[in-house]
Amino acid sequence: QVQLVESGGGLVQTGGSLKLSCAASRNILSIWRLVWYRQGPGKQRELVASIFNSGSTNYADSVKGRFTISRDNAKNTVYLQMNSLKPEDTAVYYCKADVSGVLGYWGQGTQVTVSS
Repeated sequence: QVQLVESGGGLVQTGGSLKLSCAASRNILSIWRLVWYRQGPGKQRELVASIFNSGSTNYADSVKGRFTISRDNAKNTVYLQMNSLKPEDTAVYYCKADVSGVLGYWGQGTQVTVSS
């Protein structure tokens, strides 16, 4: 089992930056993939960025060039640096630990609001 605690959300103006953190309860190198999802008002939850234990990363087209996923293995923490934020980035951001292709654990989410 993996417990995840997200932090770093808040209110920011268009064009601003935020850095989200997701602290895991166990060695993140033992986790196949760590993923940031988001769910905006009235929208379905969508994948934003992912990082595999190999270090490879993937991003949604809507955030490429603006968001960066990274990790600190010593702190068992994954980050999402979000730059050039837009109102459409407003959402609850969730961290998920995919232990395998069929087993995953979710964090509680952190709200990001981008004002125009």
